[in-house]
Amino acid sequence: MRLLLDANLSPKLVEALSEAGHDVTHVADLGLLAATDATILQRAETDGYVLVTADTDFPMLVALRRATSPSVVLLRGVAELPMARHAELLVANLPSVADDLERGVIVTISPNRVRVRNLPID
Repeated sequence: MRLLLDANLSPKLVEALSEAGHDVTHVADLGLLAATDATILQRAETDGYVLVTADTDFPMLVALRRATSPSVVLLRGVAELPMARHAELLVANLPSVADDLERGVIVTISPNRVRVRNLPID
């Protein structure tokens, strides 16, 4: 599974997630640090990435488009947590939703809950 980390997540997450066996790229590495959400979403879809973000705009954009891809992982309730905790949450939960992410879903991960919604969203 290929992961694309949004600009609102630390580039240091690339190393932590790579060490856990994930293929990870940060938007900054693709020259998309200042890109619009629509541009980032299109790049994720075109290049087969799962978009990982803390920005609720991305799930909304996917839902409004009634799209079936790309899958989005939304970190919620983590703004005050250190990057190491973001890494822990992702490393602990991505394996359990890997099959879901391959077929097209929005996964919301918070410190106390994981929720999976199939795409497209009705």
